[in-house]
Amino acid sequence: MVEVMVALIVLSVGLLGIARLQSLALSSTSVASKRALAAVEAESLADAMHENRGYWTNADPANGTLTIQGTTVAFTSGFAAMSAAGSPLCTTSATPCTPTQVAAHDIQNWAIALQALLPTDNAIVACGTLTPVSCTITISWAENAVAVNAQEATAEAAAQATMQNPTYTLYVEP
Repeated sequence: MVEVMVALIVLSVGLLGIARLQSLALSSTSVASKRALAAVEAESLADAMHENRGYWTNADPANGTLTIQGTTVAFTSGFAAMSAAGSPLCTTSATPCTPTQVAAHDIQNWAIALQALLPTDNAIVACGTLTPVSCTITISWAENAVAVNAQEATAEAAAQATMQNPTYTLYVEP
């Protein structure tokens, strides 16, 4: 009878360890999923830039920076023509949009898609001054991680307190 009790205790301790590892694996899958989504979204905007070379290779994006918080696009510098274009409806062939209007439409739709996939996201699109124009797409977001032990829990709490959110950066030459 004592041997059975000892075996049950050993088995239950092992099962608790497996349950804890399962929760860590689930958390790691969530973290990897968000990182993959950030990479896909950055590549999506890069593809839109490649398709609309008429805008992205001209002087308007040069030395420009736009910041996206949620679905709000703020033109912090440069992008004068795009900020004036607003967010047109480029969905009909009756009145085709200019490359600048298409770029504004692409940025607004990208911000909406990014917010839907990565809540509490921030994104920055910064373009250089050299010709041909090259841009940097940086996306940051908040993630929730599960700690295996007290040391990791303390490190995670410190990271959250200093808002060290993960980022993904993609360099693009449209």
